[in-house]
Amino acid sequence: MTWLTHAWRIATRELRGGLRGFRIFLACLALGVAAIAAVGSVRVSITEGLEREGRNILGGDAEVQFTYRAATADERAWLDALGTVSEVMDFRSMVATGEGIEADRALTQVKAVDDLYPLVGEVELEPAIPLDEALAGDGVVVHPVLADRLGLAVGDPLWMGANRLTITARLVREPDAGADGFGLGPRTLVRTAALEGSGLLAEGSLFDSEYRLVLPPETTDADLDAARAAMEAEFAETGARWRDRRNAAPQVERFVDRIGSFLVLVGLAGLAVGGVGVSAAVRAYLDRKTGVIATLKTVGAEGRTIFAAYLMQVGLLAALGIAIGLGIGLLIPLAAGPFIEAQLPVPVALGLHPSPLVEAALYGALTALIFTLWPLARTEQVRAASLFRDGSGPIRGWPRRRYIVALALAALLLIGLSAWLSGIPTLALYSAAGIAVALAVLVLAAWGVRRLARWGAGTRAVRGHPALRLALGSVGGPGGEATAVVLSLGLGLTVLAAVGQIDANMRAAIDRDLPEVAPSYFFVDIQPDQLPAFLDRVTNDPAVSRVDSAPMLGGVVRSIGGRDAAQIDHWVTRGDRRISFADALPAGTTLTAGEWWPEGYAGPPRVSMAQEEAEEIGVALGDEIVMNVLGRDITATVTSFREVDFSSGGIGFVLVFDANALTGAPHTWLSTVYAEEEAEAAILRDVAGAAPNITAIRVRDAIGLVTEALSALAAATSWGAGATLLTGFVVLIGAAAAGERGRVAEAAILKTVGATRRTILASFALRSAMLGAAAGIVAIAGGALAGWGIMRFVMEAPFRFEPVSALAIVIGGALATLLAGLAFAWRPLATRPARVLRSQE
Repeated sequence: MTWLTHAWRIATRELRGGLRGFRIFLACLALGVAAIAAVGSVRVSITEGLEREGRNILGGDAEVQFTYRAATADERAWLDALGTVSEVMDFRSMVATGEGIEADRALTQVKAVDDLYPLVGEVELEPAIPLDEALAGDGVVVHPVLADRLGLAVGDPLWMGANRLTITARLVREPDAGADGFGLGPRTLVRTAALEGSGLLAEGSLFDSEYRLVLPPETTDADLDAARAAMEAEFAETGARWRDRRNAAPQVERFVDRIGSFLVLVGLAGLAVGGVGVSAAVRAYLDRKTGVIATLKTVGAEGRTIFAAYLMQVGLLAALGIAIGLGIGLLIPLAAGPFIEAQLPVPVALGLHPSPLVEAALYGALTALIFTLWPLARTEQVRAASLFRDGSGPIRGWPRRRYIVALALAALLLIGLSAWLSGIPTLALYSAAGIAVALAVLVLAAWGVRRLARWGAGTRAVRGHPALRLALGSVGGPGGEATAVVLSLGLGLTVLAAVGQIDANMRAAIDRDLPEVAPSYFFVDIQPDQLPAFLDRVTNDPAVSRVDSAPMLGGVVRSIGGRDAAQIDHWVTRGDRRISFADALPAGTTLTAGEWWPEGYAGPPRVSMAQEEAEEIGVALGDEIVMNVLGRDITATVTSFREVDFSSGGIGFVLVFDANALTGAPHTWLSTVYAEEEAEAAILRDVAGAAPNITAIRVRDAIGLVTEALSALAAATSWGAGATLLTGFVVLIGAAAAGERGRVAEAAILKTVGATRRTILASFALRSAMLGAAAGIVAIAGGALAGWGIMRFVMEAPFRFEPVSALAIVIGGALATLLAGLAFAWRPLATRPARVLRSQE
C-alpha cells in the first residue's frame, strides 16, 4: 500500500540522523530483556543438564524405591530380571568418636551400599583409592565437613549405632548426589553388611531402600514407560515408587523451575520500570518532532501514515534494543557458568537455548508496544497549524479509542504469556496485578507530590529561601519530571523494599520465636522397648520443660477421595509420608470438624487429617484415603479434621489413624524435648550413650539449614530487585537528560534576574532530592504492604515493620536522584544567558 511505503521512507530517513534521544530507550529495553533472558537461560541450562546427565545423576537407568523396608525376595527377583541391580539404603543417623557418654557426636546422612555401587559414574575419594578398597571390612568414607566437625582423620575409629568402623578416606564427590534431595547432615558411605547388628536398620526405623537398575543399552523411553507400568501392576499394593533417568532429580528440577519462574516475574517488574523509560523517551522524542509532524500534515500526509512512520521507527529501535538485551542475557550465564556449576550438585548444560531467548524477546516486544502506543497514537492530534505557532511543545490529549483497545489487548497478551510461560499462573497474575496497582499508586503519588509542592511554594515558610521555593515551584509546575522519576525509581525501590522487609522478618521470626516455641531436639527411631528408659532420662531432668512423644511409621499416599495421589500436586502426596496412630484424642489436639473415634475402637480404619492440608487438597469428611504402609494398603475414612501448627516446630502429623488400623505394624517412637540450651549437650550424650541407634536432630541446626536456603533465595531475589533498580536509575538519568534543555532556559532566566550559581544549583539539588525522597517514601509503603502480604498469606508468619532497611531505601532514593540531577546541572549553569535568550527570539 502506498501510504505504508511513504511511512517506511519517512521512518528510514529520520533514522539516518542517528540514535540521539533513543539511548535511554535502548538501555531500558536491553536491561529488562537481558535480565529475563539470563534467568531463563540459566533455568533451561540446569533443566537440560538434568535431562542430559539423568543417568549419571540417578546412578542408573531407573530406580525403584521402598519406604522403611527392603524389597522382599519376590520383589528383588522381579527387579533382577530387568537388568543389573544395586541396593542402596539411605537414612539419617548419629555417628560418634567413641563409646559411652564422653564421645563427641554428630548427625550424618548415611548411604549404605552393596558391592555393585555405583553402577554409573565414579566416587572420588581422598586419598585416591578405589571405593571397594575403602569400604572393605569395617571401612567407612566420610564427608570432609563431618570429619572436621568431629576432629577425625583417615585411620581413626568411628562408631555408628552399636558398630565400630574405621575411616579409610574422605568423600570428594559422589556421582548420584543430585538425586538424593535434601539432607540434614554431611554424607557417610558404608557397606550395608558393615551395619549388621548396629540396630540402625531395624523394623520400623526410618530409611529408604533404593534399587538402581542398569538396563540393556537399547532401552528406549517407551521401554522405560512399559517397565514402569509393569512395576506398578506387579507391585500395586507395595508402595513401590519408580523413577528413571528422565526425572533423576525432581526436587532440584522443581526448585530451579520455581525460583527461575519467580525471578522471571521479578524481571518483568524490571521491564515495567524500563517501559516507563521507554515511554518517556518516545514522548520526549515526539514532542521535539511536533514541527516535523505538522510539516508532514501540511504537505498532505495522512494521520495513519505519520503514525505508521513513527511506529516503524520505534519498532526498529525496539528490535535493536531487544537484540542487545538478548546478547547480554546470553553472555551472562556463560560468564557465570563456573560459579553456577560450583553451587549446584547437578550438571549444567550452558550454551545457546532458543526458548528463553524467544520468551524474553516476546516480553520485550510487548512491553515496548504497550508503553509506546499511547504517545505514538497522539501524533494524529498534531495539527498543521502548529507549524505557525510554537511547534516544539508537548503533544497532549487522549488517543483514539482503537488505540486504547489495542493497548489493552497487548497488556492482556503480556499478562497471559507470563502466566502461561512462568508455570506458576496464580503468582504471575498476582504479580501483574501488583505491578499495575503499583504503577497506578505511583502515578497518584507523583500527582500528590506535584500538588503538595505547588502548595508549599506559596506558603510563608519558604519565603526567604529562594532555592527551596524555586525547587518546589519546579516540582509542582507543568511539564516537570516528577511523574517519570517517581514511577521509575519508585517501582524499583518498591521491589527492593519488599525483599528487605521479607528477609528481615524471616530472620527476626527465627531469632525471636525459636527459644520460646521450638524444641531442642527431635529424637527419632526410638524402639518401643527403649521408650521407658528414654522418658525416664528426659522427664526427670529439671532443665527439661516439656516432652512430647508419639508413635511413628511411614507410608505412601496412594489415593485421596478416589483421586490418584500421582495426579494431586501437593507436598502431602509427594514421596513418603510419616504418619501416627492414637486411641484417645491426644492432649492439646483441637478438632475443627467431625468426631474422634471412641477409645478402644475396633471397627473399619479411620483417619483424622490436618484441616489446612485437607482444604488445599479438597478433602471432605467421609472421603477415603488409601495409604500403603510397609507394603500393605490401608483404606481409611476421614472422620475429623484437626488444627495442626507446623510452624511451632513440634510434633505434627498430617494423618493420624486409629490405633486398631495399624495393629501389629512395626513402628518406632518420635519424641520432642524442650530444654534449656545449656543442658542440650548432656541430654544428647546420655541418650546416645545408652541407645546409640536413636537419632537426634537438633532443631537449631535444622532451622539453620533452612535459614541458609532462605538466605540464598533472598540473595537471588535481591539480584533481581537490583536489576530492576538499575533499570530505574537508567530511566532516572533519561529523565534528567530530557529535562536538561529546560534547565538551561531556567538557569538563563534566573541568572538574568540576579540569581547566583549557588542558588540555582541548590534549587536543582533540592528538586532532585525531594523527588527521590518521595519515590522512597512511596516505595516503603508499597514494600511494607507486599512484605505483609507474603509473610501473612504465604509464609503464615507475623509481620513487623523493619525501619532500618526502610530508612536506607529513602536515603538511597534521594541520593540516586540527587546524583542524576547534579550530573546534568553543570551545562545549564555554565551556559551564558545571552546565548539562550537570543535562541528564543
